[in-house]
Amino acid sequence: MPVYKAPVEDVMFLLNDVFPIERHNNLPGFADATPDVVEAILAEGAKLCEEVFTPLNLSGDQEGCTRNADGSVTTPKGFKDAYEAYASGGWMGLSVPEEFGGQGLPSVLNTIMQEFLSSSNLALAMYPGLTQGAIAALLVHGTEEQKRTYLPKMVEGAWTGTMNLTEPHCGTDLGLLKTKAVPNGDGSYAISGTKIFISAGEHDMAENIVHLVLARIEGAPQGTKGISLFVVPKFIVNDDGSLGDQNGVSCGSIEHKMGIHGNATCVMNYDGAKGWLVGQENRGLNAMFVMMNEARLAVGVQGLAQSEVAYQNAVAYAKDRLQGRSLTGPKFPDKVADPIIVHPDVRRTLLSIKSFNEAARALVVWTGLNSDIAHRSSDDAQRQTAEDYMGLMTPVVKGVLTDLGFDNAVKAQQMFGGHGYIEEWGMSQFVRDARIAMIYEGANGIQAMDLVGRKLGKDGGRAIMTFFNEVGAFCQENADDENLKGFVAPLQQGLGHLQQATMWFMQNAMAKPDNAGAGATDYMHLFGTVALGYMWAKIAKAAHAKKSQGNGVAEKMDAKLLTGRFFMERMMPETSVRLARISSGADVTMAMPMEAF
Repeated sequence: MPVYKAPVEDVMFLLNDVFPIERHNNLPGFADATPDVVEAILAEGAKLCEEVFTPLNLSGDQEGCTRNADGSVTTPKGFKDAYEAYASGGWMGLSVPEEFGGQGLPSVLNTIMQEFLSSSNLALAMYPGLTQGAIAALLVHGTEEQKRTYLPKMVEGAWTGTMNLTEPHCGTDLGLLKTKAVPNGDGSYAISGTKIFISAGEHDMAENIVHLVLARIEGAPQGTKGISLFVVPKFIVNDDGSLGDQNGVSCGSIEHKMGIHGNATCVMNYDGAKGWLVGQENRGLNAMFVMMNEARLAVGVQGLAQSEVAYQNAVAYAKDRLQGRSLTGPKFPDKVADPIIVHPDVRRTLLSIKSFNEAARALVVWTGLNSDIAHRSSDDAQRQTAEDYMGLMTPVVKGVLTDLGFDNAVKAQQMFGGHGYIEEWGMSQFVRDARIAMIYEGANGIQAMDLVGRKLGKDGGRAIMTFFNEVGAFCQENADDENLKGFVAPLQQGLGHLQQATMWFMQNAMAKPDNAGAGATDYMHLFGTVALGYMWAKIAKAAHAKKSQGNGVAEKMDAKLLTGRFFMERMMPETSVRLARISSGADVTMAMPMEAF
């Protein structure tokens, strides 16, 4: 059976040494998040993931969800008890304001917990994960009555939440949606239509399910400007907070999927279901984007999470599997063969994954801290910079971390040889589960186009210039540090390639938009490689400082520095390849006649 150990120690290094969390004690909720408290919280969360969620991952995949004759859904054995353990532990409300029953702690802690949960059992983790997204949308756009009605129960975990966007005839192009909303005359609307691919749409783990549904009010403009958002509960909530009749919403079927079998991905049918407007009429996408952006960052974390758990199992196997001898002579002469981890190509594979995981985790933590600044800071300039960063990095975190997370799951599977293709080892599940993250919440090509088409030029390029200046300043400040020589020079070169690619778009994409479209994915990955390289440079600086403190951590820091050097030597050079592809333009790509494909 696959194993998992949450990387609490690595996270604490990031929070204490690389991005000291105590620097943000001026923000609401941070003063209570002392290093000791944070470590205790994460250690308890790790225990839940390792002992409760992980043992159900393989069995949940094998059993899957079952739709019953009455339209109800039964989740795999053990899922309900595991969810109740999560809910009763207060994890749903970790970073939710106290007035709604939450603990008000920094949201970065919830982001870290999302990695642990998604590594231990992605399908199960999606149920509370979607609820937290729905909570975020209602906190920002819900009426006071809606907040009082739904949030306390959702924070408690007694009720869960979903996001209903996609329909059979439209995916990303939400302007085509047909689900309609007809005013009932009492402030509510009758919602009718069909939604597909609705994760956690129906299940047996909560008393009520609160659906957030995009629909078009009768007479509203066509396209995205006529879309509104509605809260549609599975069971109507009475004035006293008790549950009344079942609403006109039901699960028509469960999708037969490649992975995440333990999550009920449903076709949801709305037949005159009662719903209430969230936010302004015809401004539903504004409200839904709060949830969608939360989800996109969470999906990026899922990419990292599957890479991490696949890596842990691959390392354990590589240390145990005896096959062949080292090229430089036997390393374990008392055994019939050496473990495969002595072979250079095996190490190349494992270090490729490990060097990504540690930098990606740093990027996630850095992004999580910026999210807290954007939502909690009273300093306008500080908040503006954090918001710029979030807008710029959301497509990068989602697209790059899920693309590479899937690639790494495949690499880890490869370590097992034929055993990796056999279901009982669990490696194929990591591959299958990781694959969806590249698709949902906007396929990664869409993320790349969002980055190039919207985020680069926003506010006159303010966000991208801030990023360039920050990374450039770091390189300049540390250029003479011998300890960082192997980090700063490659980072500076990669940054130069990113700046050249950005300038190329400015010069060649305005008059010819296909140039932007053809180079968008390469640009996103070029950006991601530089961002990950920047994380490694900051990690290396902190690691050298920690080594000087003694305390017996030198060996661990040396291993971290070697991992970072591998990334800089073997991964950073890819920026030149990405630049070359971008600079080739779209001519050949677009010249092929449609009939010739």
